[in-house]
Amino acid sequence: MAQILAPMDAMFLHLESPAMPAHVAGLQIFSLPGNASVHFMRRLVDEFRSTRDLAAPWNLKLKPFAASGLLPTLIADRDVDMEYHVRHHALPQPGGERELGQLVSRLHSHRLNRRRPLWECHVIEGLENGRFAIYTKIHHAIADGVTAMRLLTQSLSPQANARTPPFWAVAPGKPSAVAARSADAGTALRDQLRAMPSTVRAIGKLAAAAFGGENALTPPYAAPHSVLNGPITGERRFATHQCDIARLKAVGHAADATINDVVLALCGSALRRFLKDANALPRRSLIAGIPVSIRPANDVSGGNAVTMMLAPVGTDIADPRLQLETIRNATVRGKAHLQGLPRTALAQYSSIVLAPFIAQLMSGLSGRTRPYFNVSVSNVPGPAQPLYLHGARLEAMYPVSNPFDGQALNITCTSYAGTLNFGFTGCRDALPHMQRLAVHAGAALSELEAAYGLDAVAPPPAKSTRKRA
Repeated sequence: MAQILAPMDAMFLHLESPAMPAHVAGLQIFSLPGNASVHFMRRLVDEFRSTRDLAAPWNLKLKPFAASGLLPTLIADRDVDMEYHVRHHALPQPGGERELGQLVSRLHSHRLNRRRPLWECHVIEGLENGRFAIYTKIHHAIADGVTAMRLLTQSLSPQANARTPPFWAVAPGKPSAVAARSADAGTALRDQLRAMPSTVRAIGKLAAAAFGGENALTPPYAAPHSVLNGPITGERRFATHQCDIARLKAVGHAADATINDVVLALCGSALRRFLKDANALPRRSLIAGIPVSIRPANDVSGGNAVTMMLAPVGTDIADPRLQLETIRNATVRGKAHLQGLPRTALAQYSSIVLAPFIAQLMSGLSGRTRPYFNVSVSNVPGPAQPLYLHGARLEAMYPVSNPFDGQALNITCTSYAGTLNFGFTGCRDALPHMQRLAVHAGAALSELEAAYGLDAVAPPPAKSTRKRA
């Protein structure tokens, strides 16, 4: 059965170019089971390739001649070439973070083949200390960050000895009542008409914020020009950082702030150091675009369901406490603004608010005019308990997202089993030495702990990894 993509999903196909591959990805790092045979990796790859009963969206490809049309359409591929979609790599010695990062950066730089289902899975062996990695990318037209997280973990098990099928063989389940309701065109139209007054009021408040005021929201185009906001090329750099969520919670509790506020402060502090070292720090604070999922908790449908909130990240503030407090105050206003909208108005509001940003991208003006915001920062919730793949323990999972013209850096975090895993994805040509951001993020957390007098009670130091290419 053919499936016409929703306008927001189709947008990622229309925006894609050699300089802007439009896929999202995940990097999962596993420890081999203690009793693993020398054939463990080969058997895993063979099993992946032999599983040919694919569930949606893994079996969906673009309908020929519709890919470049106004209404891209997905159809089922009944003969998926699994050897093409499942690739097997081995890292050169010593198989460290640098070698893994170089490979992931290269893999993430290339667009997906539109004549095939829009995904690839790369199994990477040879990582030091008895580990291996799985890097999987899927087109943004069929999955946002929340959907991708669900898809990439649905075949993992909390039981170490469980045998589970690959994630592309697991049915996603039924859409929620909200998703089913939105599929009814008549009902959806009535909902949108009822939501219009709320949407107009919300847009008016956002427009008024451009004129300032003590309780003003952060409006679009309030961002300063920076080296992050020029045109980009297709080559990517990737860096990671992992820290304990307990440390973030302790800082948040001391500052009466959320974990997301603390994450924004770490990113702001890391960017302040990074840009200051490059003698490129703007006088005014960088503005973060913060994707906010508007997908109901029980909605397992695919596609994209996000809106956007804007907030400063305090790159103009040296004091870590003042920086975090400034961020907290801005996000409180932003969240109150979004929460004041009925759920039926959120998609409508998002379409209107993001229209100028999308128009910039599609017209080729992004990177050449004032930025809508400076950097994208998002936090995707992940599994709370340890997970396993055929006895191999999942040690970390890092999101690998996609920069765009005018947005040379994307920072996405994923929580997993008591840790928060940062993925810094940037344009290789625009951001040399980008791996330093990972180091700066670790230092920023230590500074916040010291500022709130938490050093003596802080958990063990954060685990930090850096991937360079």
